[in-house]
Amino acid sequence: MTATPAAVVPRAAAPLPSPLRIALARAAVETKVLFRERDAVVFTFALPIVFLVLFASIFSDSAEGTGVTVAQLYTAGLIGSGVMGTGFQNLGIGIAGDREDGTLKRLVGLPMPRAAYFIGKIVSVLVMTVLQVAILLAVAVLFFGLELPAEVSAWATFAWVFVLGVSAASVLGIAVSGLPRSGKSATAVITLPFVVLQFVSGVFIPITALPDWLVNMSSIFPLKWMCQGFRSVFQGDAGAALELTGSYELGKIALILAAWLVGGLVLCATTFRWKGRRDG
Repeated sequence: MTATPAAVVPRAAAPLPSPLRIALARAAVETKVLFRERDAVVFTFALPIVFLVLFASIFSDSAEGTGVTVAQLYTAGLIGSGVMGTGFQNLGIGIAGDREDGTLKRLVGLPMPRAAYFIGKIVSVLVMTVLQVAILLAVAVLFFGLELPAEVSAWATFAWVFVLGVSAASVLGIAVSGLPRSGKSATAVITLPFVVLQFVSGVFIPITALPDWLVNMSSIFPLKWMCQGFRSVFQGDAGAALELTGSYELGKIALILAAWLVGGLVLCATTFRWKGRRDG
């Protein structure tokens, strides 16, 4: 008598990881990929240090009548520039490259929340920026006599300006990634406005030395306000006299950076493309 084979019960498919776990895994991947580009990493870390060495060596030790040192002035500006450069410039160029080589198109076909890709990118920007700031501060303290603020309130200000700045710069980088017609043109298209913003936002040239029309233009964009917020941390009350209004306007800084964050999110939601122009 032939035995009847037992019915095969199909096994239930394993549940997918939670969206948070997927996002964190994607963040780890993006960070690893970022640090494998050694030339880009070295350039990103070295550029603000080179500028600090040049400016601290060329200009006088302090602003007349205030006691604010060149190290204090340019450290604040270069931190703002680093935040904007990593979030806006590097991220925008990187995503344009992902779109060009088909990475975005492949990710769309995976069972992965699309938000995980963006979270991964923003976390990689945060890691890079934190390291960049730490190295810049170490160089400024060890070689140029920068005195770090002792007040907890100053570091609290640094924290919220930094978080809002990184967030706003990152969503703007995501939004601007769709402007270049190809990955090859992304560097030129995205770098040009960033370079202009550095010169009119108080990074290289004191904001009080600029003509009114340039100040009005820079006041529209977030980099000017990030630099102003960081100056409040490193220059303290003595440096407020160097501001156009005689005040750091911290409340206004928070509102403008938050507005750019919200506006950037709206731009991302309405304009972001997962496919290149050639893909239709």
